[in-house]
Amino acid sequence: MKDVVFDLGNVLLRWDPRYLYRKVFADEAQMEDFLATACSMAWIHSIDGCQDFAEPIRLRTKAFPHYADELAMFDSRWTETLDGAIEENVAILRALKAAGRPVYGITNYPAQKFELSRAIHPFLDAFDEIVVSGREGVTKPDARIYEILFERSGRAPEDLVFVDDVARNIAAAEKLGMAGVLYAPGMDLAAELRARGAL
Repeated sequence: MKDVVFDLGNVLLRWDPRYLYRKVFADEAQMEDFLATACSMAWIHSIDGCQDFAEPIRLRTKAFPHYADELAMFDSRWTETLDGAIEENVAILRALKAAGRPVYGITNYPAQKFELSRAIHPFLDAFDEIVVSGREGVTKPDARIYEILFERSGRAPEDLVFVDDVARNIAAAEKLGMAGVLYAPGMDLAAELRARGAL
């Protein structure tokens, strides 16, 4: 039977900068401009391999000084970008653990913010092994982040099913020999895992 490797953001935890910035911007269009430019997903991805945000935000503020306050909030109020656990998927993780099955994680997550999230969501301590990009200095879809999990878990790629909400991350996992589930809201994840021999 295959074992499950979970992504975190939007698989086990709801995450979107809009959860924070809808509290900050009175105007939705201005918020979207900020998220398309100063705080773009490309920039966020570029700092997922960081221990903390202080230096990246200092540099970003030089490029977007008119958004200095809002950029600072991406550090100081980062936990507000989370909107709780996706309980039906966390229940799968807990059921696997209760059955004595190992559970693994690979996540693009700055190291400092992962530690903050563990304090809020204790289920993040349930993993037998989790590879956090901010600890390793490498992010999905780089093959190295998957290889770190193979090495530490002692599991071969073909023995694992990876669940992620980003297509390029699933493609990278499948290229290495893992089965993949491209997760989307409302999906019956348990059914998808059963179909791949993981439940």
